[in-house]
Amino acid sequence: MLSRLRKFFSEVNIELHKTTWPWDPKESGFKKFRELTDSTIVVFVAMLLLGAFVNFWDLVMVGVMRFLTGTY
Repeated sequence: MLSRLRKFFSEVNIELHKTTWPWDPKESGFKKFRELTDSTIVVFVAMLLLGAFVNFWDLVMVGVMRFLTGTY
């Protein structure tokens, strides 16, 4: 069991060394995280737009169902 756990963490470490990070490790300060913050903002805005889109069509469908069933 211990050898399997050790092998797992060894493989995790190998995979982490293959990754690329969204900033240059030589940079310092807030500029270092610029791409990360930009990506976070894009995801947040997309989430808000998708939520508004789904909410709009949900309200439309509720209105259509109320109209079809005759309950207002």
